Amino acid sequence: MIDTSKAAATKAVSRASQPVLRHALHRYRFLLLALLVVCILPLTLRSGSLATEVLVFALAALGCNLLLGHTGLLSFGQGIFFGLGSYSAGLVLTRAALPVPVALLAAIAIGAIAAALVGWFSIRQRGTYFVMLTLAFGQLFYFLAYTTPDLTGGDNGLLDIPRPALGLPGKALIPLASPWQYYGFVAVLFLVVFWLLMRVSHSVFGRTLLAIRDNEARAAAVGYDVKRFKLMAFVISGAVTGLAGALHALMTGIAPLSNIDYHTSEMILVMTVIGGTGNLFASVLGAAFYVLFADWLSTLWPRWLLLLGIVLMAVSLYMQRGLWGLGERIWHAMRRNDGADANAAADDTAKERA
Repeated sequence: MIDTSKAAATKAVSRASQPVLRHALHRYRFLLLALLVVCILPLTLRSGSLATEVLVFALAALGCNLLLGHTGLLSFGQGIFFGLGSYSAGLVLTRAALPVPVALLAAIAIGAIAAALVGWFSIRQRGTYFVMLTLAFGQLFYFLAYTTPDLTGGDNGLLDIPRPALGLPGKALIPLASPWQYYGFVAVLFLVVFWLLMRVSHSVFGRTLLAIRDNEARAAAVGYDVKRFKLMAFVISGAVTGLAGALHALMTGIAPLSNIDYHTSEMILVMTVIGGTGNLFASVLGAAFYVLFADWLSTLWPRWLLLLGIVLMAVSLYMQRGLWGLGERIWHAMRRNDGADANAAADDTAKERA
């Protein structure tokens, strides 16, 4: 009798825990998908540097998606923050010889400060004029970097950026020398940043950004300080993109002038659009598709950018919600088919019984 009651109690607890488990899986599904990507890349790619590049540009696309997908701001200034993050980390490591965490914090701070400056001016305009302002700032910072070779290396960029091990002064604890060791370090940072941005997007602040994106005039009429929210979104985006730039400089060992060029802004925007705006995990898909597809095409044809342009045209014409939207459509179509098959089977069973 006691054993029976214990078994019944165990079953009751199991039934009660199932909704909690489903809720937790639903709540953290995107974080679990990001973790799945981090685990799959080492199993499918031979190059640790290529796998790291996917995560680095996924971080940059996450920052861009916060502006474009959640706030509705089409910014061509993301290359500014990416390039400044590269330069900041390079200068801290080459001239000050400080540890890697200090270099990354410096890149985050510089990216956030630059984003506050660019955003403070840009958010005063809308539409085309906003885009033109961010593009003008991109050109301004590019020529500042080009004309200060003593600081940035000019056209050559900053060279010989070291990648010292993590640890205490005089004692290395976590080596970063090999590509896969560095990939593990970047993967941990990527997951932490992804989780933090998920928290931001699901917070009251994130919901307010969506309200501003959908109807800025109504959000202002309700009483929200629209400019302040846009500026905060800029700062967060700049900090994340600056971190991505620093990780890229550590990966390649250089901080080239091309990192701060407006072409880098275009590339980050393209990754965001290909993946799908409004969903943070879609940025991971977009970055992985762009980096891996470009790497594959470059081995087939020197003019691979032409083929990439055709892909972008197809996305613009037939997949406005990007790869994530395409995946959702396929998933819903499969569920509808499964439901139709189940209903048909139920009807056949009912007819046989009749």
